Amino acid sequence: MKNPTTGLDAVIFGLIDSNVQIVTGVPGYPITELMDALPGKIKHEWSVNEKVALEVALGSSVCGERSAVITKHVGMNILADPLVSSTTHTIGAGVIIIAGDDPGVQKSQNEQDSRYFGLVAEVPVFDPSKPDTAYRCVKEAFLLSEEASTPVIIRITDRLLKSKGKIMRKTEAESGIPIFDKKIWLLTMLGKHQRFHKYSSPKMCEYSEGSNLNSSTKRGDIGIISSGYPSSLVESVINDNISHMSLQITNPLPKELVNSFINNHTRVLVVEETEPVIERQLTKRVLGKLTGHLPFGIIEVNDILKAIEKINDDKVESDLIPQQIRERGARPLCEDCPYLPLYDAIKELDVPVAGDVGCSILASSPPLSIIDAAFSLGSSVGTASGFNRKGIAIIGDFGLAHSGMAGIINAVYNKHDLLVIVLQNEVSAMTGGQGVPDLTELVSYCVKDTAIIDPRAGNLKNLMDMKLKTKGVSVILARARCPKF
Repeated sequence: MKNPTTGLDAVIFGLIDSNVQIVTGVPGYPITELMDALPGKIKHEWSVNEKVALEVALGSSVCGERSAVITKHVGMNILADPLVSSTTHTIGAGVIIIAGDDPGVQKSQNEQDSRYFGLVAEVPVFDPSKPDTAYRCVKEAFLLSEEASTPVIIRITDRLLKSKGKIMRKTEAESGIPIFDKKIWLLTMLGKHQRFHKYSSPKMCEYSEGSNLNSSTKRGDIGIISSGYPSSLVESVINDNISHMSLQITNPLPKELVNSFINNHTRVLVVEETEPVIERQLTKRVLGKLTGHLPFGIIEVNDILKAIEKINDDKVESDLIPQQIRERGARPLCEDCPYLPLYDAIKELDVPVAGDVGCSILASSPPLSIIDAAFSLGSSVGTASGFNRKGIAIIGDFGLAHSGMAGIINAVYNKHDLLVIVLQNEVSAMTGGQGVPDLTELVSYCVKDTAIIDPRAGNLKNLMDMKLKTKGVSVILARARCPKF
């Protein structure tokens, strides 16, 4: 039975119809709504970080229960450690990782392509183009995960989740779901990798080459190879004289299929977001991002049309001008943010300040401009530990639980000088108000010089001045509630 649905619902239906037992994840754009939409009958939970989220999923897999991890693209960096090892370690029941990419960097600290992790970890990557293929990719991913005994990545984007289409649900029960085979421990670490290349990798390649998720239509001498959401854009604008190959699985790349398509056309354009992942793997001459025909990052209809117009040019000069905040518009802190007095006091201090990628990153731009550097979630404590004098690390309590606590332990152990200011509002305010563990006792135990304050109180500058003149690690827990939540 066909039902009109969104890409988000298609992914949810895929999880339900695959009999997934547990879903873990970390909130962030564009995947927060996906976790929130899961029905109560599926156990699901927000984890403190993505590494833990994948580890929980792998533990479920060992016991024969299918599991999924939901994360935004930067979370793939955090879970890469267990991901890479799980490939040769082998798993039990299927594990899929739904990675939400942010082409165009709408609400992220960087623009990166999750498909690269398929190459790094040697795991399959699906890149669905519309709701129907998103649903089918989830179903197929669990089967392939169990066949190859590796996790499988499904890359999604906000536009895919919001797109609409019809799907054909298949709710038949899956049988023979495996549990972890401990015989893998009879092999050395080298032997595990050799086993992977002898058994798992060929199964992945065979699936990629023969999957009916990939489609190809021959229409003329000009051809386009696409993947992900841009495939639907390509299909909406090309004429009857342009062939189109739409790839839903991009790792392992079905090279025989792709090369055959290239050989049958005089000119071939590769349309993909965000990086030239497919384009870089092709030894035969193709056009795309690397030749200047298409921009890096997000792909729009006009980009495709312009590339088609210049299809006979071997190289196109880029007219790219880096975007500035004054063009896009500022994203200031909320006017009723209780931490504004604290930020104003910090601005009066002449010390280096490391920020985090929660709400505090909004204080990096005018009029505050108090942040010197902010690299990733939970990174401010480690960054401030590297300052050549006692400076400040601003971190939210979610960032602290995510990975910042390790920075505090390291700073105490190595006797660094820094002041850590924790914005303790009990929620992950940047991603929708999810709850955060209270680490007050843990912080107080690790750092004796810990103070709890109201960030709207007076004499904030004097307090911070005193802490900055004290040797060692100092912590201020600034407690306030976010008015949004």
